[in-house]
Amino acid sequence: MIALADCNNFYASCERVFQPKLEQKPIVVLSNNDGCVIARSNEAKKIGIPMGAPAFKMEELFENNGVHVFSANFALYGDFSQRVMNTMRTEVSAMEVYSIDESFMDFSNVALPKEKALEIRGKVKLWTGIPISIGVAPTKALAKVANHYAKKFTVDGVLVLEKASHISRALKKLPVQDLWGVGKRYAKFLSQRGVVTAYDLVGLDEGWIRRNMTVGGLKLVQELKGVSCFAIQESSPRKKNICTARSFGRKVKSACELKEAVSAYANTCSEKLRAEGSCASLITVFLATNPFDSSQPQYGGSRKIQLSTPTNDSLEIVKAAIETLKQIYKPGLIYKKAGVVVSEIVPENQVQLSLFDGVDRRKRKCLMNSVDQINKRIGKNKVRLAVQGFDRKWRLKQEHLSPCYTTRFTDLLTVSL
Repeated sequence: MIALADCNNFYASCERVFQPKLEQKPIVVLSNNDGCVIARSNEAKKIGIPMGAPAFKMEELFENNGVHVFSANFALYGDFSQRVMNTMRTEVSAMEVYSIDESFMDFSNVALPKEKALEIRGKVKLWTGIPISIGVAPTKALAKVANHYAKKFTVDGVLVLEKASHISRALKKLPVQDLWGVGKRYAKFLSQRGVVTAYDLVGLDEGWIRRNMTVGGLKLVQELKGVSCFAIQESSPRKKNICTARSFGRKVKSACELKEAVSAYANTCSEKLRAEGSCASLITVFLATNPFDSSQPQYGGSRKIQLSTPTNDSLEIVKAAIETLKQIYKPGLIYKKAGVVVSEIVPENQVQLSLFDGVDRRKRKCLMNSVDQINKRIGKNKVRLAVQGFDRKWRLKQEHLSPCYTTRFTDLLTVSL
């Protein structure tokens, strides 16, 4: 048996932990630059606020319905995610962190899955304040189905799908577009052929499924039939590329500000590479103007640079990113977004040095490790490259940002007696 634990309205729930007055109140969380709605509480959904709605178009609706609006606080959400996952990990023999708010757990040796799921749910709520729903079933795909019903139609937030009759009933009521791995394209394709529910999909010929939905679609159908095709992966696969990109909080025109932003993004990519023990040899930098501003000239440029030796050294990657930026920057334009992508990633212990490599890599590695340790202990970017800038006026607009209660000493919650 496999259990899928999913945090309920995760971003909104994180905002509620330190503000209990927000219980039963409508909450929305906005994307970078306070642009669009990316998370909603159940109360906000009932009001009719759609996912992805531009915030500026929703202002009147927010005000009339007393909606509490928050800027995305990813530092807070990431920390809560880690706390939730660590809490659940102590209760099971194996666990796969599937996303920031979802994880698969091995229940194969659990005698009473319903009771165990309720125990985990209660522990997570008590230790972290985050409500979760848990679906338990023989396979990952069926666990997803069970979780779907647990979240929407149960009082205790837990559902176990084990009997064939219960599984069949659940699949008959589940729209095919709500299945794990079935996107809009496949949903439309299947709907045109009369496949409306998950039960309809399971009844199709497996040869036809493989021809029209590839091996991935066939494995999904087999999982829905109770045949396990996706094992729990305790270790995350190595990323194929890492991207750091942001929209600017204000209009950016000068090369100096773009240089600061690109340097900051390149440094973040370097930190992520070091965190997973990887190195990259291909650096891509891109720039873009605002496509929605018809009064300004439009431009989108990108350029790649190949490094002779894969690296995760901030000094090397930032230098390469700045060189690439110079090649694509056009003066006189107003830029809205920039980003850095590192790719051709290899394990750190498998790097092949260039014949003419002149960098003291052992010394640089010690330097980078020291910087990472200092920043981890006293705060992000407390030690950084000067080229990343200090005033950073181009940063994201976050007018509704909540305190980083768990990751910043200055934001610790204070209690008045």
